[in-house]
Amino acid sequence: MNVTSIIAFIFVFGVLVTVHEFGHFFVAKKSGVLVREFAIGMGPKLLSWNRNHTAYTIRILPVGGYVRMAGMDEEPDLDAGQRLRLTFNEQGKVTKIDTQIDEAGIGVPFQVDSFDLSDALTLTGYSDNATDMTTVHVDHDATIIEENGVEVQVAPRDVWLQSAKVWKRALINIAGPVMNFILALVIFSGVGFAIASVGLNEPIIGTVQKNMPADQAGLKAGDEITQIDRVKTTTWDQVANAIGNSKESQLNITVLRNGHKKQVEVRPKTVKINGVQTKQVGIIEKTHTDTISRLKYGLINTGATISQIWHALSHLFTGGFSLDKLGGPVSIAKTTSSVAKTGCLNILIFMAMLSLNLGIMNLIPIPALDGGKLILNLLEGILRRPLPQSFENAVTIVGAVFMIILMIAVTINDILR
Repeated sequence: MNVTSIIAFIFVFGVLVTVHEFGHFFVAKKSGVLVREFAIGMGPKLLSWNRNHTAYTIRILPVGGYVRMAGMDEEPDLDAGQRLRLTFNEQGKVTKIDTQIDEAGIGVPFQVDSFDLSDALTLTGYSDNATDMTTVHVDHDATIIEENGVEVQVAPRDVWLQSAKVWKRALINIAGPVMNFILALVIFSGVGFAIASVGLNEPIIGTVQKNMPADQAGLKAGDEITQIDRVKTTTWDQVANAIGNSKESQLNITVLRNGHKKQVEVRPKTVKINGVQTKQVGIIEKTHTDTISRLKYGLINTGATISQIWHALSHLFTGGFSLDKLGGPVSIAKTTSSVAKTGCLNILIFMAMLSLNLGIMNLIPIPALDGGKLILNLLEGILRRPLPQSFENAVTIVGAVFMIILMIAVTINDILR
């Protein structure tokens, strides 16, 4: 891969992940759930800043990202016996807990013996080499500077993901895939405005090429093709397929012209394109230049791509499972490299297709994915009581292990190919 391809891959992957995670982030915030960290990339942090109770981090590996919500795989923020540095407000409550005690900083030294940062919001221990144990209260919006330097909010139970109503959690889970669909729609609509004119997949002739079979048979621009032989046509794709794949030497084409039906006999011409024989009659789809049509172009292409992905996904299981039908980061990087050579517009179209792929794949009901989480939300809604945490954890772990094994297998298969 050259530098351009690498930049294109990072750009495409970065935008897709950012948009997906932003969906979870935005709805979680609106639902009153504390988002402790919004990370783009994985691994060690390159850059971090805090705003509105959330730590935003850019990490070194541009291969993913995550939204760290309070209550998700929550682990103790501190350890008994750990030395800290505390900052207090005027009311005597702790507003900042610095775990980087060995580095320069301001605050009161404190050795913690026990703590409760979920309900009571207290730290118990020894302050500044004192011999008597003391308990200090922690502000609801206090922050913790973790050992990796990222400053995050403490997580009181009332802002945990589990504390939100089940319908809000369902909205949070579905928000990521929805943002991928929206991104694709925006890109396809943008492409519609970027090109000279757009086709809306209508079975209407826009241009008849001179001295071609259609011209010789009397077909005209504006004719709506309703049937080819015995095959009804409602889209231009159906027209193209019916002509290109025809085995007949003569086609009976029914058109609607000025409100009247007319049948035309056309003898298609056999041509070879990229080594493949196909048939043509010399007609071009009708195109449009108005604003409404350009917006419709975005909707039509988004819907058509979703249909294609869904067909491929269903064929993955009904047509026999094979790793060759799947592609991981290596395959995406290779395809991105090829697309990058064809121009920015094609990169954007590829990004839109990938975005829809990501959105649909995340809706598959596998526990580690958003679709699996939605199933758990549905079960909780039906039962009208929270599912046992041990059950949710076990199901999620099984799903995560399955996805990791599948990703490793797909990546190895991509490399071998």
